[in-house]
Amino acid sequence: MIDKMNEKIKKASRHPSQNEGLIFEKSSPGKRAFELPPLDVPKTDLARTLGAHQRRGGVEGFPEVSEIEVIRHFTRLSTWNYAIDLGMYPLGSCTMKYNPRVNEFVARLDGIATEHPYQPQELSQGCLKILQLLEKCLLEITGMDSITLQPAAGAQGEMTGLLLIRAYLEKQGNARKKVLIPDSAHGTNPATAVIAGYEVENIKSESHGQIDVDKLRDLVTEDVAALMITNPSTLGIFEERIPEIAEILHAKGALLYMDGANMNALTGVTRPGDLGVDVMHLNLHKTFSTPHGGGGPGAGPVAMKKILEPFRPVPILVERDGGKLALEQVRPDSIGKVRAFGGNFGVLVRALAYILAYGPGVRQATEDAVLNANYIRKHLEGVFDLPYSLPSMHEVVFSDALQKRNGVNTMDIAKRLIDYGFHPYTTAFPLIVPGALMIEPTESESKEECDLFIEAMKSIAEEAATTPEVVKTAPHTTRVRRLDETGAARKPVLRWKPTAKTAASS
Repeated sequence: MIDKMNEKIKKASRHPSQNEGLIFEKSSPGKRAFELPPLDVPKTDLARTLGAHQRRGGVEGFPEVSEIEVIRHFTRLSTWNYAIDLGMYPLGSCTMKYNPRVNEFVARLDGIATEHPYQPQELSQGCLKILQLLEKCLLEITGMDSITLQPAAGAQGEMTGLLLIRAYLEKQGNARKKVLIPDSAHGTNPATAVIAGYEVENIKSESHGQIDVDKLRDLVTEDVAALMITNPSTLGIFEERIPEIAEILHAKGALLYMDGANMNALTGVTRPGDLGVDVMHLNLHKTFSTPHGGGGPGAGPVAMKKILEPFRPVPILVERDGGKLALEQVRPDSIGKVRAFGGNFGVLVRALAYILAYGPGVRQATEDAVLNANYIRKHLEGVFDLPYSLPSMHEVVFSDALQKRNGVNTMDIAKRLIDYGFHPYTTAFPLIVPGALMIEPTESESKEECDLFIEAMKSIAEEAATTPEVVKTAPHTTRVRRLDETGAARKPVLRWKPTAKTAASS
């Protein structure tokens, strides 16, 4: 009876739990949220000035609401969001760490946020020095010889890296045909290789989740341009034979590309360049803490060994006589531009602020991230199936094999986790682990937060064993219950259209 009454009462709880209509549905003709001040310039016939074809009469169906309605609507919506400021994001592979406020403060300073990429370079010396210092820091962290800050994300960094490899091999007279990619690599790697013009050949992992080096020896021929490796892999496991892998490739004239998305497990501890890696990208919006939970922006700088330096994207930051910095636009062997101007400058500033704030402490951040992942692993071993037993790095991958006995899968567990106040982990990835639960706590989380997460996961495992329907029908505390995700993906409703009733009432 109470449930039926609540269906009729639109506001039966505090605002974070109440339903919220669309802004269009609040519209009423004549309402205004603000008034523009009187014109302080002569009135102009816009159709004549701009041309009638450049001017539209208005926006059909544009909502007309008051200022307080606008404020309350968007404020209420904002309280529905999950954020790193509210709790843990255990998304494996994403490295959703806390973004220190000092980064935001620095990125908004006058002289940084206010500068324009088209202003004269002599007026941009401070900004160029920021880029120069960031380059030096990232080269020290990676053990590489040269770097470009241009790419806007990890996937574009991958593309840039492969284009560098292609240009280098073409200069030698043979771009080659294939790129080898382990089954434990990030999913963007094969797509990148194809777009760069290469065929992809997959390498299956051996029983411990490592690259099968003996199989690799057979596959590396004169047709192979590179191996793209993710290290640590998507299993959260460090590839122990990297130097040997590099030697196998180099002996055949091929190069080693490393996907650096998981550098949160290596920064300050191991330098990929020292292990034989020829080129790699870094996700600054992951390891070096720029907010990316809203889908961007990002930055994917590409660091490389000296043999690839001549092919770097232009413009290239150089230091002239007298210490003046400049962006050099022409290099004969460059692969050209991969991004407008110098890249996502605000993201680069945040990354440098993060690095300078930590200094040598970046090593401790890495060690804490690895510690947190192993702490969670230790407490959940036996509760959830652990398909690979090698030591975990910054993330741990379980499977839903134990829970599947009662019809509960990884997606069910993730949905139920929402009821416990946590953002879900990464589900069903990597693909080489059926029913994967991929968990990455990062160094941001305290022992208390990790304990809360562990207890939630244990509780869900118990529910899966005793009352599986509770888990299979989760979440139970959200405004919208379990969605038809396939339908939403294939037939998304992206535009609001008024119903006949709405149109008539307006």
